[in-house]
Parts: sequence; C-alpha cells; structure tokens
Amino acid sequence: MRTEPDAASASTPGSASTPAPGPAAGNAPAAGNAPAPAPAPAEPAPAPAPAPLPGQTPRGPRITRDSLGTAAALALLAAGYLLQLLGLLLASAALVVAGAALGVLTESWVLTRRRALARSLAGAQLHHPVRQLLRDALLLGGLARLDVLRPLNYAVWLLVAVLGCWAAHFMCQAVAARVRRSRRLPVVTRNIDVSALRIGPAPPALFGRNGAARLLACSALVAAGAGVSAATGDARWGALVALACWAVLLAGTLHLACMLLPGRRPASEEEVLAWLDGWLAAYRPTVGMYFSGGTASAYQADMWLPTLARLEGRPLIVLRERFMVQKLDATDVPVLCIPKVAHLMRLEHSGLPVLLHPANSGKTSHVLRIPTIKHAFINHGESDKLSSCNPYAKAYDEVWVAGPAARERYRLAGIGVRDEDVVEVGRPQLEPVRPYAGPPAPGRPVTVLYAPTWEGWTDDPGNTSLPLAGERIVAALLADERVRLLYKPHPMTGSVDPAVADVDRRIRGQIAEAEARRRAARAARPGRADTGPGHADGPAHADDPAHPDAGAAAELERREAELAALDGPSAPRGRDEAERMLRQHPGAWPSEATVRTTVEAWEECYWRACDPWGHLVLTGRRPGIHSCFNQADLLVSDVSSVVSDYLSSEKPYAVVNTTGLTEEEFRAGFPTVRAATVLAPEADGVPDLLESVCEPDGDVLRPARAELKAYLLGPDEPPSAVRFQRAVAALQAEARAHGERRGSAAMREAAGAPVPDGPEAPDGTNGPEEPDRPEARDAEAPSGPPGTSGVPSGQGAGVLGEDEADGADGAP
Repeated sequence: MRTEPDAASASTPGSASTPAPGPAAGNAPAAGNAPAPAPAPAEPAPAPAPAPLPGQTPRGPRITRDSLGTAAALALLAAGYLLQLLGLLLASAALVVAGAALGVLTESWVLTRRRALARSLAGAQLHHPVRQLLRDALLLGGLARLDVLRPLNYAVWLLVAVLGCWAAHFMCQAVAARVRRSRRLPVVTRNIDVSALRIGPAPPALFGRNGAARLLACSALVAAGAGVSAATGDARWGALVALACWAVLLAGTLHLACMLLPGRRPASEEEVLAWLDGWLAAYRPTVGMYFSGGTASAYQADMWLPTLARLEGRPLIVLRERFMVQKLDATDVPVLCIPKVAHLMRLEHSGLPVLLHPANSGKTSHVLRIPTIKHAFINHGESDKLSSCNPYAKAYDEVWVAGPAARERYRLAGIGVRDEDVVEVGRPQLEPVRPYAGPPAPGRPVTVLYAPTWEGWTDDPGNTSLPLAGERIVAALLADERVRLLYKPHPMTGSVDPAVADVDRRIRGQIAEAEARRRAARAARPGRADTGPGHADGPAHADDPAHPDAGAAAELERREAELAALDGPSAPRGRDEAERMLRQHPGAWPSEATVRTTVEAWEECYWRACDPWGHLVLTGRRPGIHSCFNQADLLVSDVSSVVSDYLSSEKPYAVVNTTGLTEEEFRAGFPTVRAATVLAPEADGVPDLLESVCEPDGDVLRPARAELKAYLLGPDEPPSAVRFQRAVAALQAEARAHGERRGSAAMREAAGAPVPDGPEAPDGTNGPEEPDRPEARDAEAPSGPPGTSGVPSGQGAGVLGEDEADGADGAP
C-alpha cells in the first residue's frame, strides 16, 4: 500500500513536476505467494550493471548548487569581519558599519536557508552568539577607537545597553528553557479533551522558542542604531535603540517568568499521569493500534486509520514519538502518545484488550511485555521479500495476513510463526480500487504507472529497479507515442543510497524533457494543439473523454483552497505541543469523513484538470496511490506490496527482474510475479508489453491474474472489512478469557490453594500459560537491519532513549 506522508504537494496538472526527493507518495512493500513455491537461491548472482543509455555520458563528481551556496555564505561571513577590520585599519567608520550590516544579513540567510552550515559552524564551536558577539565587539570597539561616538555619556550608555541586551538575551534563554520543560507533558494527545491539565497559550515564539531570531533582530537594530550614530556623530541614537531593545528583552523575560508561577504552570507529571489513568478508565478502549517509527514512516499507520475508525467499539491509537502525533493523517480516533516505557505500562490496567501493530520497531518490545493485552501484527504491506517473513512476527499472539499466499510464506520460512496463529483478513484498504474495465479505447492514451520501490536496508539484489533498469524502462515507455507515463516513486527513495536518489532525479528530468517535446510537437500542429498523439485528425472537443475539462482548472483551485483550510489547523504556527493538545480536542477540527470526502473530490477534479496525454511525476501527498491505480491501464513495479494491491483490480502489470535470476527462477522465488510480465533490466520487452495491453487477444494472463488475486488477497466474500472485524472480535474474546484465567489464578494463589498443573483446571477456569505466547516469555527485539529483522540495528529494548524516534522496519 502506498500513501503520502506530509511532504510536497502533487504535481501541477498537465505537467511533469520535479520536486526534491523526500517523503511523498507512500510505496509500501508488496505481498504475495503462489502455492508451495520453490525457494529462491540464498545468494543470487548480482545482475551486471547496464551499459549507459544512448547519449548518456558518465557522471563524475560535480559542484552542486548547495555546495556553491555554502561557499558563498562562508565567504560573505568572512567578508563582513574583514570589512570591519579594514575599517579599523583605514579609520573608516563606514566600513565598520557596513561589515556589521553585511554580517547580520548573512546570518539571517544562514539561519533560515543554510541550516546545515549553521549546524556545522556550531559543531566547530562557532555558534551564532559567538559570531554575533565578535561582530558587536568590532562594531562598538571600532566606533569608539575612531572617536565618532559623542557625547561621551551617551557612548557609555550605548555600551551599557548593548551589554544589557546580551545579559537579557541569555537570561531569556534560561527562563524559556524552564518554561518549555514545564510545558513538555509526559503524554501527547489528539482528539482528547485535556482542559483539566491547566494548559495555557504558548509563549510568544520570539521569546519562548526562537532565540536565534531574537538575537538576530536585536543585533540588526543595534547595528542600525550604531550606524546612524556613526553617520551623525551623535551617540544618543545608538544608545536609545539599544536601551529600547534592552527594555523589550527584559519585558519578554518577565512575561516568561510569570508563566512559571504555581497558578499558571500546566499540570505536573504526577497530575498528568493521574489524569491519564482516569481518562483510560472512563473511555475503556476496546481495540488499539500501536505505532512507532521515523519521520518518513507515518504512511505505514495512515493506511490503517480508516479501517480502525470503522471498527465497532472504542478504538485508540498509541504512539511513542511526539512528532508522530502531528504526522498522522486526519482521524477521529483518540490519539495517545506515551514516550516513556514506565508510563506505557499503565496500559496494563486500562482494560485495553487488543493492540494492532502495522510495523515493527525497537520500541515494539516495550508494549509486548504487557501481559493483559493480546497483540496482532497487521503489517503495512506484504511482499515476497524476506522482510515480509520477519522472525520478529512470532513475538505477537497472531499474525494477520491478506490471503493464503502469506500463510504459505510463513509456513515455508520456518521462522517460528505457527499456522494456527495466522489469520486471513484480506486488505480492507483496497475498497476504492476499481476493477478492470478492459483495454484503453481507441484514441485514448495507454496510461502506465511506474511505481518502483525503494532500496531497502539490505544489499539484496532486486530491492529496487531504479539503479539497474529505471532509466531504461522510462526511456522505452516514453519512446511509444501512445503512452502517458505516471511516475510515482517510494517516499523513502534515496534515503539509504544517494546513488538511487541521483537516478530518481535523472528520471524526473527524462520525463520533464519528454513532456516538453510532446507539448512542442502538438503546439506545432495547426488547429490541433489539444489533440493527443493517438487521436484522429481534427481538434479535440470538450465532450471528448480524452480531453481535459475546461472548467476543471478553476474548480481545482477551489478544491485546493478547501484542502488548505482543512490541513492548515492541524499544526498551527506559533503554538507549541501543549497548546496543540488543548486545541485539538474532539470536534475541534473537521472530521475524518469530511477530509476524506474533500480529498476524493480533489483527486477526481485533479485528473479532469490534467492533460490526458501529459506525463506526470507524482511525489506529493496527493493524489494517492489508489487514485493512480484507477487511472492506470498498466503497472510497472518491483517486488513490492504495490503489486498485490494493484492486482485487486485485475489489470495487467509487469515486474522488473534485477535480481540476476533467470525468469523461471524469478517466478518461482517470487510468486507475486506469477501473473505478471517479467521485464529484464534492458527493458527490451516494453513494446510487446504495451501491445498486450492494447490488444484484448494479447492479454493471455488475465485468467492467471484473477486466480492470483484470490491467492494473494483472499476471497471477495465476505468482504475484507467484515473479516477484519471478526478477527478483532475473536482476539478480544481471547483476551477476556485470558484475563479471567489470570484473575482466577491470582485468587487461588492469594487463598493459598494449589494451582492445577494440567492444561485446564477441573472447573475450567485456570490453566498454565501457553509456552509460545508472548506474555509467557520476555519478548526481546531482534537485532539487525530493519529490512531483515524488523528492528534497526542497535535499537533493541533497553538501548533506545525514552524519546528517541527510531525507524520502523524497512518497508520493501
């Protein structure tokens, strides 16, 4: 499954957008298996690197725009100091002031646009305050030495005021840190009423959080005042400005200090934890979803939010990282973030019977230790990759999978997951995917969705097709005039291997160039600017389904404004974490249904506004992957969950083989490929693939796709949502029965009665713990890279910091 985290917006309709790589459309790992497949070789031979594309020259080290910007910033910082020194040597007050002004302007650029450089300078002990203190010393010392500050008493006041500004700044920093600590509560919430916690408004950002901007503004004003004094020879101007800055800093510090008074502080840690216990007792959650992950992994939880919201009872979302509270998509379900392990243990007495886990992480082992909760691993996608048969899965009470293929995969893997613990629930998220309606009509483009997965945490060949085949596949698709290409890479593409990020950028360039050529060629045809390459002679008309809706562009702007209004309040500027908790109470924001309806309307309008023949690079939050499925006539992807999710439509698809295996070995080792066209890294099979999509008689794999869909995703009836609800209810019943057995055993032990040794007490109320259940053993997180073990290396239980944001397991 693929969804979009919260990065850039979608590409502009009708054009190929090329935003910088980053979290975007989510490309979760794929799923699937064929009956009793032969295992693939343990170490397949790596595929040879392809020869360069025609016209492609080898790329060596190059000077990037970022490195040029860094060099320019360093040069300007140095120039500012040199100007001030030259002013001292040449007795020029203008040079001294000009150097200070240049330094302040450059600092503003560095702190806002060159943050990596600012961090590097801080690592070398050249912090912003150090740089500014040196600049102020040269400014005031230079002007005093040049004897341009008169009268002397105002010059003294200028010096005292500047020193006072520095003292007030550092005092403000200290008080602001105390205020931030007092407002950093032990839990973070969304959709929960926290008015009882005495949370007041956040302090002004200039005094409470943004010390760099405060110092920069004060320095700019002092430098301006000193410059006026140097020009007029009157020190009173500089003194008045400096005194005003000092007064404002003192007032801000006093305001912050008042927020530390007993009556104005938020609730203490003990009070918050007592409130948490009371809220859990009142809410009585019936099912929860537990998630922990890195900044780019929110899509793994987002895909389950609608399913969780539709469950009967009182659902709850449990998070571990504070930043993740705002990363999640819109939901009406209460969200509770508990960063510390000691506080997490309070869930043991909350009555919560079931927790669902869409991903593994180092912090998963913390909650698995709670014996009163039953745990089910629901995953965020299934594929034929090793990470979909993670040994960590045996730590859960049950493993919920889509269909028989995953059950068979676990059986063959032999990693300790018992067959009776595997439950087939289908894929509830796939309801929006429309079924196959036949090949594209004559005169319509063949829309191809190329959705490669990312490189993963391991060096296994074939993780992603981008390095070995990506540019060739794109070139072959763009060479056919019938093709309209939608390129949607995984949000984590290039996050591990920079070379993959380079390939991704080059592919975006290929698509942008091809779109420009297509537009130029169509514009050159007299009277046929709106006609696609495959159209008959004559212009297109507004009622032509292959023609963009004339009014859709204006409607799209309105839809985007609606989305902006819905997205805007989720993380208001100027508010800290505590104030967002207060304001994000139940009913404060638009409901999940409202947001979903608005997004669906935007996506429908987006496609109508797009040029139906235009190539697109889709890397934003929207349109979603399911919306792209509904536009595509053909999918080209890697071994990933995108394949099995797309197969729910039964449309044609192709999988790229960059493993070094033969096609027969590839099909045997990766059963999701059974009903696919296999493409080699050379992409020489693309023309035949396109012909099979356009000609109904050439689509010989359609029966195989229908058979494989049932094997991967389970039967259509009962619907997946019904099977998922039944699985939740069954695990809830098991948790209640387990709790009753534990309670009976505790009562017998308290009364001094012996506990029966058999599988069940004579009265049917007690029995020993099942040896393979996680509550009967200490579930330690396995070590190793997340792509193979599910837990990042070195991030097992007892290693992570309480508030550290560790990554979820590597999604293929």
